[in-house]
Amino acid sequence: MAEFRVDSRGGLVLRTYRTAELLADPATDATRIAQTGVAVRQLVGECRAAGNPVNYTIPSQSIFTRFVKLPEVGEEKVDQIVRFEAQQNVPFPIDEVVWDYQLLTSNDPGKFEVVLVAIKSDLLEEINDAVEGASVRTAVADVAPMATYNAFRYNYSDMGGCSLVVDIGARTTNLLFIESKKVFTRSIPIGGNTITAAIAKDFDESFADAEDRKKRQGFVSLGGAYAEPSDPEIARVSKMIRNTMTRLHAEISRSISFYRSQQGGAQPERVFLCGGAVAMPYMREFFSEKLALPIEFFNPLRNVTVGSNIDVTAVSQEAHLLGELVGLGLRNGNACPMELNLRPQSVVDLERKLARRPFLAMAGACLLLLLTAWVLYFTQGAKVELGVLDQLKPRVATLQAVERQFKSIREEIKARQDSIAPLTQVVAERDYWVKLIEDLNTRLPARFIWVSSLSVDLPKQVAPSEPVGPKRPPGSALAKAAVVPATPAAELILRGFYLSNPGKGTVVDDFAKALAESPYFNIDLKSKTFMPVRSTWDERSWTFQYEMHLPLKNPLTL
Repeated sequence: MAEFRVDSRGGLVLRTYRTAELLADPATDATRIAQTGVAVRQLVGECRAAGNPVNYTIPSQSIFTRFVKLPEVGEEKVDQIVRFEAQQNVPFPIDEVVWDYQLLTSNDPGKFEVVLVAIKSDLLEEINDAVEGASVRTAVADVAPMATYNAFRYNYSDMGGCSLVVDIGARTTNLLFIESKKVFTRSIPIGGNTITAAIAKDFDESFADAEDRKKRQGFVSLGGAYAEPSDPEIARVSKMIRNTMTRLHAEISRSISFYRSQQGGAQPERVFLCGGAVAMPYMREFFSEKLALPIEFFNPLRNVTVGSNIDVTAVSQEAHLLGELVGLGLRNGNACPMELNLRPQSVVDLERKLARRPFLAMAGACLLLLLTAWVLYFTQGAKVELGVLDQLKPRVATLQAVERQFKSIREEIKARQDSIAPLTQVVAERDYWVKLIEDLNTRLPARFIWVSSLSVDLPKQVAPSEPVGPKRPPGSALAKAAVVPATPAAELILRGFYLSNPGKGTVVDDFAKALAESPYFNIDLKSKTFMPVRSTWDERSWTFQYEMHLPLKNPLTL
């Protein structure tokens, strides 16, 4: 873990760094993330970095990396076509991974190259929990080989041709082919642990003891005419290391051939070694012999200023371990050629919430101001209303007194109206029959019909238990429904004579239709209950007789 700052000229300054060692025993892989969390907490405490944002790298063995060449398209379609390629190339469902990409230059005209990186979401969340469990916040989750690439570009920007960086780690060896603006990486599953596992098997000892033996006795055997060490155990260890490095050299040679044939790259002109395993004696001489190329140790601090509080001698001996840290430090305040970021979804969601917090606070403040304004408005309105009410109270009291006078007068008028109501009704009914007979006379046809008598049929009082109308069989539904009688209305019985015209009684029907329009009778011509009763021919008077029962609408009260 390291802390950097950017000086006034934009240069990178190393302020402090600390290291913590993990035993990468394959038998303890289940607890590796937990061990990582403990180590990160230790480093955060030593660097006093609690509460700060941090950048960290994810090892290459946990990352899926693929270089893809695509046809050139407009900028607005790049994301769409890259997403399609990611779905085709990533060996997991795209919604179960966190992925990112970086556009690269391509030697093929009409095409561009993309590097895709992806990691399983659940694995990334576990790694991020181990980091953030040390009271720090994730800013960048980079890929280890790409962080080394950024450090190389920063320190060796003047380097031409093709350079090969061999980063030998504990579990994998990362190869970076770097030329001009082109880059290609490949991870080989051979590293320091491969040597330790071979020693543990050959000496039949634990992984921890084999790691200790490798550090004490290990070096790369020079082979050939060089004499072996006098200690047979040291000789055995050096031969096992050389055998492992020979396998690694074979993989490096195949990778160089693949890079030149499939990626259109150039032959590397030089090799830079870095990583924890390159500190082993005679590692540089071994690769110089096998690759027949200039071999250098990668110095990530070549253009980095070392703080005054750091032991320069100690940091120079561990410079081969700081490549990824320098690459991470460059992500803050510097434009890097490779800016991949595999932040987990939890970090992205939290960042969005934090970004919305000022707007939510501002919205809350505006709402509070609005509520305060409304309270002040209604408070002032209430004061004005109370003042107006105080002014109106005397006038309201005067009007209430007038209202009480009006109410008393209205009650007196109603009492007098009630007392004279019978007299008013008598006066109104005095000419009732005169108007009724006059209405009959106006509706009587001028010829062929006469009225001989008028009489009134008053309704009779009927007992409630006595059914009205035709008799029905006892116990029938109609008989039960007719228990409550209907009170018949008062009727005017009209009798008279009419002449045949011409033998069909048309004059009587015309008279009935005219009476149906009278305001004094309640006649429904469509009802069969109203039908003029006709008699037969009277030879004495040469006429027919008729009889009508006319229900009164508003009969007089007797």
